[in-house]
Amino acid sequence: MRSWLRVSWVLLGLLAPLGNVMGAPSPMERTRAVLEEARRIVDSPKTHNEKLADLSALLKTFLDTDTMGREALGEHWEKFSPAQRQEFLQLFRELFQRTYVQKLLLFEKPDFGYVGEEVQGTQARVETKIITPRDEFAVTYRMRRDGDDWKATDIQIEDLSLTTNFRRQLSRLLAKESPAELLARMRRKYGPGGTGAEDEL
Repeated sequence: MRSWLRVSWVLLGLLAPLGNVMGAPSPMERTRAVLEEARRIVDSPKTHNEKLADLSALLKTFLDTDTMGREALGEHWEKFSPAQRQEFLQLFRELFQRTYVQKLLLFEKPDFGYVGEEVQGTQARVETKIITPRDEFAVTYRMRRDGDDWKATDIQIEDLSLTTNFRRQLSRLLAKESPAELLARMRRKYGPGGTGAEDEL
């Protein structure tokens, strides 16, 4: 009897740390919650601009656009002053969110399929599908653990990584423009009142 009690206490001790982990959402659960809320927003009777505002607020807690922005700048990051880096990340957040919303969330009657996840320590990949009445394609989220939460650090649509796509554009522009000139370009398109097209610098 005593041996069974000892085993029980040992098992409880081993399982206790898992309780907090199991209580936190998995990468797939986190992604599903965001996409389903996004679909609710898209399906609402609100105006187009109201939907964009609601989607932007939702995505600020899900997309790690600071990490995406640093990766997109790559070696050019060192050319920017601290103030320029801060402004770049703010403008890049608007650019990335606008691109993501336009490409994935503002379809007619969008639906989502949840294919699977792969977790390795603090990194994860979540495989999903976006489904419309006329089309279907794969969307992969690369994610990292942030405390008890998971945040997306890149999004791949079929074979195209959005971060890689922006890195190519930025490298091309910074080969002929200074950081100040690039920021002025982005400010006109993605600053307050900017009307830049999605996926375009």
